[in-house]
Amino acid sequence: MPQLVLLRHGQSLWNAENLFTGWYDVGLTELGETEARASGRLLADEEGLDLRVLHTSALTRAIRTAELTLAEVGRGWLPVRRHWRLNERHYGALQGRNKKETAAEFGDAQVKLWRRSYATPPPALERGHEHDPAGDPRYRDVPADALPLTECLADVVARVIPYWEDAIVPDLLAEGPRNGTVLVVAHGNSLRGLRKHIEGIGDDTIVDLEVPTGIPFRYHLADDLSVVSSGYLGDPEAARAAAEAVSRQAG
Repeated sequence: MPQLVLLRHGQSLWNAENLFTGWYDVGLTELGETEARASGRLLADEEGLDLRVLHTSALTRAIRTAELTLAEVGRGWLPVRRHWRLNERHYGALQGRNKKETAAEFGDAQVKLWRRSYATPPPALERGHEHDPAGDPRYRDVPADALPLTECLADVVARVIPYWEDAIVPDLLAEGPRNGTVLVVAHGNSLRGLRKHIEGIGDDTIVDLEVPTGIPFRYHLADDLSVVSSGYLGDPEAARAAAEAVSRQAG
């Protein structure tokens, strides 16, 4: 039975300051590193969880979370695949702005539309802006027109699904010694995109799905990759409280 674990990175420096982060590359706070280690202990305590391969985004906060998590499990040697398609949603002109201040300026309804609607992106950056990913060496092999200047969740789903099909699914269906649990360490919105696809969550319902930092979400999948069971590891109440904290960030 294929198993998949999704993990949102631990608290980042801009999470702590309540800023829209998107593709901007920031590290973890001390709390974020603690969350990453705690997620590793949760994975280590799970019976029948044989981690065999790691997928991360190209952003430091996900990479560092994965390193700390796997150190706790004793699996720092896992093969690693990194890809920009697992990056956080690009928040366009909102990147670097405080969420509550943005809500005060534009109104709660508008900011909720930008943050959580399925198909309404924030205002776009201009090409050449300091937050334009073009020119960042980690994306030098990506065509410039594929690099976003803003995204809605629908855009994230459109870029995540090809990676799911081309990279993650083959690992889930691998046979023999390569068979085992796949770990994906990424971001709130790229993981929402994966969960939407895996669980068949509707466009309207996905608006209300919050992904807490640093708590692994585990799937048991059938051979056709339909969901047999799923849930957060550890204390369910802690996961619920952490998800509610995410939803309050914009006020």
